[in-house]
Formats: sequence, structure tokens, C-alpha cells
Amino acid sequence: MKTIKNGIYQHYKGPLYQVTGVARHSETEEEMVIYRCLYGDFDLWVRPLAMFTEEITHNGETMPRFRWHSQ
Repeated sequence: MKTIKNGIYQHYKGPLYQVTGVARHSETEEEMVIYRCLYGDFDLWVRPLAMFTEEITHNGETMPRFRWHSQ
């Protein structure tokens, strides 16, 4: 299973999120990142690892969807 560092990441749109780990989907075995919003209701989310770590193009600039911020 791939891993990413637990800690704080910043979404390309600005908000911060806390990654708590990587889990595996019970049916597909796809690796999923578990993370929490650090704003609003502090909701818990899950997103495919491949999507979490991919690069996107925003306003003509290529950048990571989430970039490492701190621990």
C-alpha cells in the first residue's frame, strides 16, 4: 500500500485539511486518503489516493491538488 505523510495539507483553492491516514476500500482495495477539514464543521472525508496526490491545472497553472503544509 502506498502512503503519504500524515499532517496538514493545503488544497489548491486554499483551505487546510489534516490527513490522518490511508485506508483500503473493502470491495475494490483502492487506496483512500482519510482527512478532516480544518474549518467549518471539521467534517471527515475520504478521497482516492491517486486523486489526492494528482496534479491539476487551475487558471493555466499546473499544481498539486493538495500540497504538504506541515505536521
